[in-house]
Amino acid sequence: MGVRSDFWSIYREALPVLVIALGGGLFSGLVLEGIVESVARFPGLLVMVPVFLATRGNVYAALGGRISSGLHQGLLEPRFEMNDRLVNAVLASFVNAIGISIVIGVITWLALLLLGWEVAALYELVGIMVLAGVLTSVVLIFGLLALIFAGYTSGYDPDNLVGPIVTTLGDIFGMLFMLFSVRLVEVIV
Repeated sequence: MGVRSDFWSIYREALPVLVIALGGGLFSGLVLEGIVESVARFPGLLVMVPVFLATRGNVYAALGGRISSGLHQGLLEPRFEMNDRLVNAVLASFVNAIGISIVIGVITWLALLLLGWEVAALYELVGIMVLAGVLTSVVLIFGLLALIFAGYTSGYDPDNLVGPIVTTLGDIFGMLFMLFSVRLVEVIV
């Protein structure tokens, strides 16, 4: 394959996924509108949104990269199975995502407290982050793996799919589950 055919191959594979990602980003913005009304109840909530979405992307892009490399190297088959490499990669990503969710809540609380700004209770911010983190992680793990495996078996290069898939799933479900978590914490507290 020449440079030009490589370029067009990557472009053809990535463009449809990027268009879907655009729609997902717009949908996430609409969900964010639903969260805005809860900002008065949970000061600091909006501070956590970009950090939460960015860390979902970072953690699960790394997982997608590991899966993609494993598929290219023949170390993984494109299916859900009890493969040590797959299980370890998934568990490491899940633990990282939950750990960083706790850190986001704590650091947001501390930063706003040190700045003298109004801030919700620590347990509220951490609770919202952990619940949204767990729910988003489950969807991202299974959604990412299913889409990478399906794309790979259909002849797509998973390296072209990982970024847009992680971004789209992370934004859509991150915002949905953050809204759900806010609503649940409002009811509980």
